[in-house]
Amino acid sequence: MKRRISVLTTNPTLGILTYSLPEEEAVSLGHIVRIPLGPRQILGMVWEDRALNQNEIADNRLRPVSKIYNFPAASSSYRKLIRWVSSYYMAPLGAVLRMGLPLSPAAIETKQTKNYYVLKQISPKLTPLRQKALEKLADEKGSVSRLAEKADVSAAVIRSLIKLGYLAESKSDSGIELPLPDPDFDPPILSKQQSHAAELLKTSIKKATFKTFLLDGVTGSGKTEVYFEAIAQALRERKQSLILLPEIALTEPFLNRFQARFGCEPVVWHSDLSQARRRKNWQAILTEEAKVVIGARSALFLPFKSMGLIIVDEAHETSFKQEDGVCYQARDVAVMRAKFDNITVILASATPALESVMQVRLGHYQEIRLPERHGSAGLPTIHAINMAEYPLPKGRWLAPPLIKALTEAIERHEQGLLFLNRRGYAPLTLCRNCGHRIQCPHCTAWMVEHRHQGQMICHHCGFTMPVPDKCPECQKTDSLVACGPGVERIAEEATLLFPDARIETITSDTLATPKQAAEFIEKMDQGAIDIIIGTQLITKGYHFPRLTVVGVVDADIALQGGDLRASEHSFQQIAQVAGRAGRSKLDGHVFIQTYEPDMPVIQALVSGDREQFYQTELEIREITEAPPFGRYVALVISSEKQEIVEALGHKLGQIKPEVEGVEIFGPAPAPLLQLRGRYRYRFLIQAKRTAPVQKVIQKWLASLSIPPSIRITVDVDPYSFF
Repeated sequence: MKRRISVLTTNPTLGILTYSLPEEEAVSLGHIVRIPLGPRQILGMVWEDRALNQNEIADNRLRPVSKIYNFPAASSSYRKLIRWVSSYYMAPLGAVLRMGLPLSPAAIETKQTKNYYVLKQISPKLTPLRQKALEKLADEKGSVSRLAEKADVSAAVIRSLIKLGYLAESKSDSGIELPLPDPDFDPPILSKQQSHAAELLKTSIKKATFKTFLLDGVTGSGKTEVYFEAIAQALRERKQSLILLPEIALTEPFLNRFQARFGCEPVVWHSDLSQARRRKNWQAILTEEAKVVIGARSALFLPFKSMGLIIVDEAHETSFKQEDGVCYQARDVAVMRAKFDNITVILASATPALESVMQVRLGHYQEIRLPERHGSAGLPTIHAINMAEYPLPKGRWLAPPLIKALTEAIERHEQGLLFLNRRGYAPLTLCRNCGHRIQCPHCTAWMVEHRHQGQMICHHCGFTMPVPDKCPECQKTDSLVACGPGVERIAEEATLLFPDARIETITSDTLATPKQAAEFIEKMDQGAIDIIIGTQLITKGYHFPRLTVVGVVDADIALQGGDLRASEHSFQQIAQVAGRAGRSKLDGHVFIQTYEPDMPVIQALVSGDREQFYQTELEIREITEAPPFGRYVALVISSEKQEIVEALGHKLGQIKPEVEGVEIFGPAPAPLLQLRGRYRYRFLIQAKRTAPVQKVIQKWLASLSIPPSIRITVDVDPYSFF
């Protein structure tokens, strides 16, 4: 006899399907299974909801489940999380589940892997490249590809060392051991305020009940040391902990701090992992072998067996907002997961999001303040430079007071940082003869010159082209000029001003992997860099004791455009980059270059009056019923043909519902009309917090037949309005 079971597939368009299983075969809700789908095999999870057509399919037409994996079944709270995210963010159930089951069946099924280790001592007869590889691999073990990555050589070099007998085989299922973090390995000496904060967190974990903490501490106050004590308590309670970081480039410095505290590295989850490591880590999370996990936002959807603590570090960061696929806010999902699992969640930040501040005022979150820097370090002094008082020569962007401060810092053998959140050399290239602006052929956006690479790059779709030697429009040579600065242009100016200084440019182009981040940190620690020039990547979590001068090249840049959170994000970004200065006994100074020094956000930064700034912002939001007092939903429709998307937009506009507490604006061409070859029109829905806005949108969209060429993206609580 066979029975029917419902399986939630990882295929977003199919959702729940019905399969058969022998009556005697044991299976529970939440079990991970392999199922046939056409000629392919995919993953799924045994689900409680029934497929819509379950009773319409005859038994003899049902396909059997191919395999039930011997992993612990996902908990009811995990399945509840999947359903909540699907409902709140209006995403297919299968798309949400796929973030927790990101591997293919072939990848998930452990295979015997050949791993190698260094057997022989280095011989002078070897080529320099082979000698260098063996030196780097002295304490390593892994597959050919893993060793090649570690040694920074090709796989062919590793295979040659195996053939010559310098590397020997060691068979194991992964070659990766997972040591257990020791909560008592090297506990820190905490300050009085840190100890008080740690005790509050530890008490909450012992109680094993849902609680949200906003760990609000100034930059350098030791928030990490405090929440490490919460992790230690979770380890003592035999529970798993998850730490979310906003950027994988932050992984390496965090790993070092974690290892110093707990005696080993945590398990890592991000896109840069090898397939073998990804499989091993995923299985370790399911089986509770992985006690502490750090990762990017997608780690939030992994099916932990025994979750006890979630930490969202730099919780204000906009990179926790997923902008495509399932458009979720990881900070908010973390709170909901903690609620479903009945555990503690910590949101750590020096500049909390207004939504988090509001939740504290409403009594939903408990705030823990760390108002002072740890040890003898003091907060930096912040100066506003009114650029109207310093007319600069053409092609120059740094004002004399900032140049003077950097000069003095370098003379004292200290370090400086110039911040400009704009990659490349210049954001715009135009022809001075005919005025033509070089634009991406697939996006309504200018091509950005990256002079070091000799290319122009679209930062929206990734399209690249060589820098032209003549205007594509009028064909005139030597007529193209770069307009505005990017970090490469600031680096060029800094090189002219400080010819003997060692200058490093740090962006997502140059610091894309944990390995590159580790190399950069080592150079900073060794004093091998005098001036860093970087984008927002450098504002997050780095600690450089000898960095004393920070210059914000253009503080007005983030206040331009249509970002409804522009003031809040500007305050957070500049406050965070300012927090890199003076984190030791050395005094820190921050210079903010602006043409509008009287703007409230600039005044708040200079005075250090964060509370007044937040209060003013909240009052403005309340008047306009903007988040956190109201809700926004962005609806973006797109097609490769503009006339099709424009016509559908007008049809939707004609039948948009009129519901109390819900107001729909649009349709309107998106500010970024074309993106990746698709034309886009937008609706903006503003709703009261109590309004059933998701149901209103679902009913509205269901009332119209949507052509297959049209793609509709629903972004609940959007951050981007382009």
